[in-house]
Amino acid sequence: LGIEGYEDFIQTDASINPGNSGGALVNLRGELIGINTAIIAPGGGNVGIGFAIPSNMVEQVVAHLIEFGEMQRGQLGIRLQELTPKLATAFGITDNKGAVISEVDSETAAEKAGLKSGDVIIAINNKTVNSATDIRNRIGLLRIGEKVKITVIREGKTYNFYAVIADSKVKGGTISLYLKGSTLKDSSDGIKIQQVTENSNAWKIGFREDDIIIGFNRKKINDIEDLAYYFDRYNTRSIQIRRDDDILSVWLN
Repeated sequence: LGIEGYEDFIQTDASINPGNSGGALVNLRGELIGINTAIIAPGGGNVGIGFAIPSNMVEQVVAHLIEFGEMQRGQLGIRLQELTPKLATAFGITDNKGAVISEVDSETAAEKAGLKSGDVIIAINNKTVNSATDIRNRIGLLRIGEKVKITVIREGKTYNFYAVIADSKVKGGTISLYLKGSTLKDSSDGIKIQQVTENSNAWKIGFREDDIIIGFNRKKINDIEDLAYYFDRYNTRSIQIRRDDDILSVWLN
């Protein structure tokens, strides 16, 4: 789908065709349950597999738009991996619900709260989490500055940590040396380059202030976490950015 970063979709066989995105998905009682977002359409038409954003998530996003004029997505500053059956056994956990912290970024809300690599997150604000995606969705919808309770399993024992949700600004150098000298921020249409120091690595590869990163190796990316994931995964790299009305590719050797 190209929308992997934050996903908690309703799958539906209701007829959704190109151009229907943003339309209502209703139940048999006429109640709004979602907003149509995407379809799998190999032939260009509907084949009975559609996806909609749940109405409870839409409600929270709309509240952000009304108050701030944009979706302000908070973050903790962690990298997550799914809790597989093998990992659950290794950590002494009886089920596969939750996600493992694979990395904690420095000078972030997570580090200040005391979270560590290897912790297994099992609940957010006393509500059980099912997966890494579930955690990303819940954290992303919290307001910046909001205090959140994070329950983890560490070395077989359960601990509670409290973090203050931070703005999604990230120093590019924490992702890659290519991006050193830039400040990045998640936005509704990609990753905004908020600041670039002249003659820095980021400046030399072509980044400029207010550019929007929209792709990596010609794959759509949604947020900073996607960008970090692809930098770790690929050796040959190109970054697609939008500058005013133009789409540019930055190639990294």
